[in-house]
Amino acid sequence: MVSQKVVIQNPTGLHLRPAGILCKTAMQFKSSITFTFDRTTANAKSVLSVLGACVKSGDEIEIKCDGVDEQEALTAMVDAVENGLGE
Repeated sequence: MVSQKVVIQNPTGLHLRPAGILCKTAMQFKSSITFTFDRTTANAKSVLSVLGACVKSGDEIEIKCDGVDEQEALTAMVDAVENGLGE
């Protein structure tokens, strides 16, 4: 398992469009991908789970990847968040 903390950059947080982009990125990998925020763990491959975490701009999340392609998955997820998730 690998993990990394990252700050949400986009100004509106993880609303529907960026949550969809985050999920689309996560679903490209076989690894289990979750993130934790404020004592909540969300499945990064589920839009409803991501939206339910109520992550706002400037919040720090910890992305955790576990599986055969965990390092590639973590790199892609962190890059997606740092690039603003399409916004």
